[in-house]
Amino acid sequence: MNGDWANVRNLLVMRLDNIGDVVMTGPALRALKEALPGVRLTLMVSPAGANAAPLLPWVDDVIVWRAMWQQLGGGTFDPAREAELIGLLRERNFDAAVLLTSFSQTPHPAALACLLAGIPLRLGESKERAPGLLTHEPLSPTPEAEHQVERNLRLLEAVGLPVRDRALEVYVSDQARQQAAALVPYPYLLLNPFASCSARTYPPERAARAARLIAEQTGLRVAVTGVEKDRERSRDLLAELGPVGVDLLGRTDLPTFAALIDGARLVLTNNTSALHLGDAVRTPLLVTYSGTEYESQWRPRSTSALLLRRPTPCHPCYAFQCPFNLECLDISPEEVARAGLELLGRVGTSHEAVAVSG
Repeated sequence: MNGDWANVRNLLVMRLDNIGDVVMTGPALRALKEALPGVRLTLMVSPAGANAAPLLPWVDDVIVWRAMWQQLGGGTFDPAREAELIGLLRERNFDAAVLLTSFSQTPHPAALACLLAGIPLRLGESKERAPGLLTHEPLSPTPEAEHQVERNLRLLEAVGLPVRDRALEVYVSDQARQQAAALVPYPYLLLNPFASCSARTYPPERAARAARLIAEQTGLRVAVTGVEKDRERSRDLLAELGPVGVDLLGRTDLPTFAALIDGARLVLTNNTSALHLGDAVRTPLLVTYSGTEYESQWRPRSTSALLLRRPTPCHPCYAFQCPFNLECLDISPEEVARAGLELLGRVGTSHEAVAVSG
């Protein structure tokens, strides 16, 4: 282990992104706690990402901050607010900061804030050079197609911190399990039909029909999850499901959502936080996985899974809106249902990613 890092006792970890990204910090947080006995670990997250903090038992404290550099389109620069952030970090007297980012993000704004706050050790990875902002980074760049969890762990290994376990893990409380059990009768499949951007969203009515076809063959109920703002656009979806559907829109916090995923026989979802939670609790996953990203960047690694996508020349596009009518997700509900029934029939085998071709 790098000698500077062996003495860290008050550690800041930044991951200022969405819920799924924060869930994927779990293996790195666990490794830090194991490698640095007695360390106090503070996780700095966005308001959305803060919802995942109760699922991560290695976190001692949480700082919630909406960073200007993480906002789509850029936020409004307010010098007083940025000074407030630097002052907040300085007050905490951190020994070191681990700056977790995806392949397309830069750690330099966060590193600058930490430098100005007097945090002496700053670990991150960037494609650009900015001498003095980071004190430690990997000797070679992480391949773009590398899984996000591996990208995080590679940072720790760059300073000699050992990693015992590379799998996702979340803590699901007994209270969350009880709340989940009161919402839907077992057995059920969980349908999580929406994603944070339209380019990653399989048409919800098609997803509902696929879920209904699976339910008709298996006798499962279909628990439909989402936030309250999804209700208006869910009417046709719920009508398609009919009596097999259980409307849970807006009725769960994230711990209860994780418990529902843990209790499901199967999760039908897009590439969103439900995928990572399902991988963490080892629930079989049927994922309508658009061509926006490489499968290798976000795919489940520890549970049985099928990833469904039409091959397209524009893959990966990293777009938020698709200009080509979502050709990568032009998959019939019947095909999705057959894949789900196949997956249910072989639960317990190793996970697999497949592309559905035309």
